[in-house]
Amino acid sequence: QAQLIESGGGLVQAGESLRLTCVASGRAFSSDDWGWFRQAPGKEREFVATINWTGQRTTYADSVKGRFTISRDNTRNTVYLQMNDLQPEDTAVYYCNLVAEPQFAWGRGTQVTVSS
Repeated sequence: QAQLIESGGGLVQAGESLRLTCVASGRAFSSDDWGWFRQAPGKEREFVATINWTGQRTTYADSVKGRFTISRDNTRNTVYLQMNDLQPEDTAVYYCNLVAEPQFAWGRGTQVTVSS
């Protein structure tokens, strides 16, 4: 198992940016595809972005395409999510995890709140 620690969230105004960080400890990191997910109040957790193990292939939800960028540093067991032009609909708790099942136990996530 791995421990997932997300950070970097906060309260921002629409149009501003945040950079989220996810550190995975406790096991090998570099051979897996990783993703960012989010859960807004009263909604199911949803996919935001994924990155393959080399970092050369990424995918994005349509709602964030062109605004968010996922990246990774395998030497630091870390995945990042650069979020630009944030909008109120991006308000959610953001989590990282493996893309494929079985996933690790979810971390506590990091809260992102965007005011209009």
